[in-house]
Amino acid sequence: MAGDSKTEKATPKKRRDERKKGNVLMSKDAVAVATLIGSLFMIQMMGGVILQQVKDLLHLCFYYMANGSPGMLSGLIGELFKTAALSFVVMAGPFLAVTALLAVGVTFFQTKMLVAGESIKPKFNRISPLQGFKRLFSLRSIIEAVKGILKITILLFLIYNYFSNVAISFSRFLNMGLWQSCSILFQDIVTLVLQIAVAFTALAFFDYLYQWWDYERQLKMSKQEIKEEYKQTEGDPQVKGKIKQIQRQRAQQRMMQQVPGADVVIRNPTHFAVALRYHEQEDNAPVVVAKGVDELALRIVKVAEESGVSVVENVPLARALYASTKLDREIPPDLYGPVAEVLVYVLKLDQEVR
Repeated sequence: MAGDSKTEKATPKKRRDERKKGNVLMSKDAVAVATLIGSLFMIQMMGGVILQQVKDLLHLCFYYMANGSPGMLSGLIGELFKTAALSFVVMAGPFLAVTALLAVGVTFFQTKMLVAGESIKPKFNRISPLQGFKRLFSLRSIIEAVKGILKITILLFLIYNYFSNVAISFSRFLNMGLWQSCSILFQDIVTLVLQIAVAFTALAFFDYLYQWWDYERQLKMSKQEIKEEYKQTEGDPQVKGKIKQIQRQRAQQRMMQQVPGADVVIRNPTHFAVALRYHEQEDNAPVVVAKGVDELALRIVKVAEESGVSVVENVPLARALYASTKLDREIPPDLYGPVAEVLVYVLKLDQEVR
């Protein structure tokens, strides 16, 4: 059971798989705050335009009321509807465009331009009563409920504080013109929205920290999951070890088959053995055709003796050849001299035997 507890950080593969499914870190409160700030900015930028459009529309309504007749009512309503629709487009069009652009931009910024079709596919487990009951009493649902209550509380407090400060001064509007009164109310509303935006920005910051913590918690893996993922990506370690063992055995077999064709085997008493081949017409320098330590070295010596290949004992040269030269490679130039002496010695020995 200890292996099933999810205590390990998510692997890069797990993060990539979850991203493909659309499961990424994102705070909806950050999107809401961005659109709120954008709305506040647009209200300040287009305040004069909105007031002018409202003023023109009211003037038109009053004009029709004063000069229109019952027979012209149907035509006036159509004209008034067109004017109201055009005014709505002028007032709300840039406002909606900016807020929509901010919402999409902040979402793509958090998800790093992710568009995942997996997240919009219908999932029947979402309509399961049991799953719905579990989600209702999950930690996320409780946190979301607490956030909602906190938002409502802050909003009500700011609105109450606003009205308690400005309600006393409402009587002064009786001695002001409509335009001046609307301007003051507009500035007061902008101040209220700014306070709400600042408070919700702080909430969005803490919500982002919570979303990050919850996202990392959900991605955590158990040690068994990490092992299974490693098997899927890298292969089973036992199988890989067996394959490497077979490859080593086959390589040794091929190497041992070349020992009978060597010219000399240089060894120390028991630990190292290196078989050299030198064909003047094919090789620029002596080539190592086999080498080994301990048991493999004894096997090389045994095969060489059975095949009639000369075996020469030279401890420093055997160690140097084993350490400096790979299989089927020529020996380094600094060993030309000692190896040449051994080859000359073997050649003389063969001549004496003949």
